[in-house]
Parts: sequence; C-alpha cells; structure tokens
Amino acid sequence: MRYGLIGETLKHSYSARLHALLGDESYTLTPVARGALDAFLTQRDFEGLNVTIPYKRDVIPYCAQLGETAQQIGSVNTLVKRADGTLFGDNTDAYGFAKMAEIAGIQFEGRKALVLGSGGTSLTACYVIRKAGGEAVIISRNGDNGYDQLQKNADAAVLVNATPVGMFPAVDGVPLDIARLPALEGVLDVIYNPLRTKLIQQAEARGCKCAGGLTMLVWQAVRARELFTGKPVPPETALAAQRALTREVSNLVLIGMPGSGKSTVGKRCAHTLHLPFVDTDSLIEARAGKPIPRVFAEDGEAAFRKIETEVLAEVGSHGGQVIATGGGAVLREENRQYLRMNGIVIRLLRPLGKLSTGGRPLSAGADSLRRMERDRGPCYRACADRTVQNDRALPDCVRQVLEAYHEALGD
Repeated sequence: MRYGLIGETLKHSYSARLHALLGDESYTLTPVARGALDAFLTQRDFEGLNVTIPYKRDVIPYCAQLGETAQQIGSVNTLVKRADGTLFGDNTDAYGFAKMAEIAGIQFEGRKALVLGSGGTSLTACYVIRKAGGEAVIISRNGDNGYDQLQKNADAAVLVNATPVGMFPAVDGVPLDIARLPALEGVLDVIYNPLRTKLIQQAEARGCKCAGGLTMLVWQAVRARELFTGKPVPPETALAAQRALTREVSNLVLIGMPGSGKSTVGKRCAHTLHLPFVDTDSLIEARAGKPIPRVFAEDGEAAFRKIETEVLAEVGSHGGQVIATGGGAVLREENRQYLRMNGIVIRLLRPLGKLSTGGRPLSAGADSLRRMERDRGPCYRACADRTVQNDRALPDCVRQVLEAYHEALGD
C-alpha cells in the first residue's frame, strides 16, 4: 500500500473515508497484531502511515528522525518513508487538537484546563494547552490528581476528555459530572463516535463552548496528508471534507407531537437525501409483536416506554438515517441523549386542530392534546436543534426541514 492506517482494531475507523474525501481513494486500513508490528515496520511496504492505538509509542524506535512535536510529546501518529528508506515520525494529533479548540472558540492562554486520562492523547492535549500559555492538569485514576480530588481544581475553565469513556458502543458512559466544575467555560471531547457524547451534551445544555473529536480527526488527517505528499491541503478542501463526513455519519431526527407529520415528512426527506428512513414506532411494534394501541392496552405505558428506549438507543447509535420518532420519545432524558448523539434534531410544530389523532392512545380529545403539548413542550425544546412549522403544504415543510438540517450541519 502507499498510505494507510495501522492499529490493533480499526473496524470503527472513519480514516479511509476521510482520506478519500481529501483526495486519496487508495488509503487503506491495516489491522496489525501486536506480534506482527516489527515485521510490518521492518519490511516498510508503504510510503506513509497513520498510527493509532496501541502503537503510537511503539513505532518511535523505528524512526530515524522525529519532528519537534513528536519529540516533545513522546508519541507518533504519522510515519513517512523518506527517499533513503528511513522513517520520519511526527505527531499531527496536536495540530488537530489545536484546530478543534480554535474552531470551537476555546482559548487556553491564562486558563486552567483539566485533561482526563494519562495516555498518549492526554499528553498531546497537555502539550497544546501549555504551548498556548495555559495550565494543564492531568486527572487520572492512578495519578496525583484523582477524580475524587476535583475540588482542588474547581476553578478550571476548560475540560478535555482524553479517555475512551463514552465511546461507541458504550455510549452511556460519562467520565465525570461537569456540575462539579462551576467555573467551566469550554469542553473538548476527543471521541468522534458518537458525534455528541453525553459529556458534550451536558456541556451544550450548560451553555459551554464545546466540540467533539470529529474536528480533531479531520484536521490531524489534513496535516498527515500534507506530510505524505509534501503539498498543502487547501482550507476549503479540508472544510468540505469535514462537512461531507459529518453529513455521512449524522442522522436527521424528527420529533414533535403525535400526528404532527413526522413520518410523512421524514419519508420525503429520506427520499431527497437518498438515506434510509426509520420509523421508531414501527420498530417498537415489530419488537412488541403487536400494534402500539394494544401495547398500551395490554401491557401499559411503562412497558411501551421501556421498549421505546431500547429502540432509540439502538437506532441513535448509528448515523446516515432519517428517523421519525413517536410523540413521547423525548419524555425520558436518556431518550433525548440517544437521539442527539448522532442526530440533528428538528421539531415539527403543527396547530393542535390539525394534528392527526387516529390510532393514538394518548391523543383522545382537544383537552388531552392541550395538556400534552403543555407538558411535553420543555422536553421538545430541550431536544431540538431547530424548529420547523408544519402548517403549510407538504413540499414547503420538507424544504424547510432540509434547509434547517443543512444549516445545523454548517452547509
């Protein structure tokens, strides 16, 4: 191969698609077992490599020269084979992390930043923070500053998660409760799958500036490609690649009152976007083995909500879909988190008199609908990234939903 990625487990990596978007369709993912690393690097049947867990330090002895950043951090994620056959090693993760903070509007100078974890990514984050004039404090289970001693650093303005806590498939994990950090202004999570971890969602709800790891992934790849080819990547190419990858791994999620048109609008949006359409109520019925009215009548609402949460957790963990939800899907906080972790969530608003009520157990009568709208309103607002009025012709609503979706993606 010419260029590619090596690591122990790569099945969830976005790197091949990302480098294709940057212009290299031949970029290859190559899992390398621990015992095979020496033979692979000695043979050197490549022009350049990206390196991921667990080999970012193991590759250093094979390098004839290290870049300054790699020397300072003690970690290499990019290898380039030079004309004489020797290897040059550098660290482009630092560039990616710095760009992630810059794009999020988070500054380190004169600020204390807590960095969770003590591995290679933690060292990279600390290097960038200190170089920018900030104070980096590592929080780890085994270091001098443990999670049980956060009160000593309650004045921290920035939090960086450099651990795998919250990464797919264990998306329910959160490394700490940010309520313990009252001075917090910004949160950076190096995890990019899911796009919005629970930590990031907590930060958004609190009003902090924040960013997930997809931005870091994109810009470290941009810098790696520049090292591979010796040519700069135009900024517009990098931004286009980031937008395209984000679109590919994101969901368009529709929420709203029962009968507000989520399924009808969702199917049209899915057709326009050439994406699969998912109706979560249909999945619930398939799992329960009976229609939703019968689930309510025979098993009760609590049983229905339990199945609903299971379905939303599974559907929300994958991207590239248009998802229409049931009217009460937002009632549980965990449901809202599942919908938002890979989704742009759009609320459909329709006048109560125009809501469809047939076959809907909780929508019997105008008074019930008014109470439902009043009670559920805060949950809809907490979940939605955008709101679209569905009180006109269907094509107009679909157009507005797609415009809101692309706007939220930064298109």
